[in-house]
Amino acid sequence: MTEGTNGMGQNASSGKRETRVIEPGKTIGVLGGGQLGRMMALAGAPLGYRFVALDPVADGPCGQVSAQIVAAYSDKEAAAELAARTDVITYEFENVDAEVAALLEERSYVPQGSRLLYTTQHRLREKAALEAAGATVAPYAAVSSEADLDAAVERLGTPCVLKTATGGYDGKGQFVIRDRSEVAAAYAELAASGAELVLEQFIAFQCEISVIAARSSAGETSTFPPAENIHRGGILHASIVPARVPARILAEAEQLAAQIVESFDAVGLLAVEMFYGKDGKLYVNEVAPRPHNSGHYTMEACITSQFEQHVRAICGLPLGSPDLRTPVVMVNVLGEHLDGVNKLILSPESVGTDLVRPKFHLYGKAEGKTGRKMGHINLLCGDTADALAWIDNAGIWPVEGA
Repeated sequence: MTEGTNGMGQNASSGKRETRVIEPGKTIGVLGGGQLGRMMALAGAPLGYRFVALDPVADGPCGQVSAQIVAAYSDKEAAAELAARTDVITYEFENVDAEVAALLEERSYVPQGSRLLYTTQHRLREKAALEAAGATVAPYAAVSSEADLDAAVERLGTPCVLKTATGGYDGKGQFVIRDRSEVAAAYAELAASGAELVLEQFIAFQCEISVIAARSSAGETSTFPPAENIHRGGILHASIVPARVPARILAEAEQLAAQIVESFDAVGLLAVEMFYGKDGKLYVNEVAPRPHNSGHYTMEACITSQFEQHVRAICGLPLGSPDLRTPVVMVNVLGEHLDGVNKLILSPESVGTDLVRPKFHLYGKAEGKTGRKMGHINLLCGDTADALAWIDNAGIWPVEGA
């Protein structure tokens, strides 16, 4: 038994987290049926685990490789069924319905806990928790009116970023304010959602990096090598490992992620996104309590993938080695790239060269919309510059600035 805050998988009267070892052969429930659940199930199957996903989309990415309950995330009867059919429950996304979370807390073993969801679902709560963990975040201000926003912009300066405190991903729910004349438009656009708002000072950064940290239900922790992330249009385009930053920053980033996962009393994975500022400091941008797009590189490039590590962590197994086997670049396949990637898979070029070996992961989504994540490719290489050149030469992804 280890100390923890109240939440799913804990004894509220004692304040101690309930710790169980979920043996191979047991069934893992996944709240969410997207690609993260799919890759989790594929990683857990060799360890002997079965999976049941709860998702409203029939034959979704996870449902293609596991059993599935087709129902809305807010469906209490479906949540009760998920609890009855499984031995442990995890989630592949943060925005879990509060009433469903409470029901699962009563009827299931959910070692990640509701407290972690409560914190990470809301940017203001998350920032306060990060500061309590000793992390540095960008200066910010809560915004509840246009007057609040105008005053905060004056104080924090431009450019700055207005965000919804809840929801939002891949650049959604954000408005970059470059001049005070944009205050009214920014407030009108985001306030329409009804969500609370937060304004963040823009950090002049050299690059974004992220670290996937793991913590098991027994309290063991581990961190994967930091990834350097490149975004296009607010969506992750590529992750480069090793990240092209000084060795001291790599070490500091891993140490910071380990510090945060301990402070949050997290179980499972915690993806910690950071800005490497031009001032040489690390600023934590946000965290995600689940496997993360920027950790997909671990699937072939590390001894243990992030998905196997997550399964090990929630089931109380010893954590695997996170060590890097080879340099790698992960590139996302969006809807607009899918035709080109499908043709590439059918061609001799799909096996790669002595310099770059591509490993393809398509998610099985029915419709390839522009900007929708349909898969990714891990480019194993001796030098990440060769993998980046492979991406440009493939002719599938537009060359930046071309």
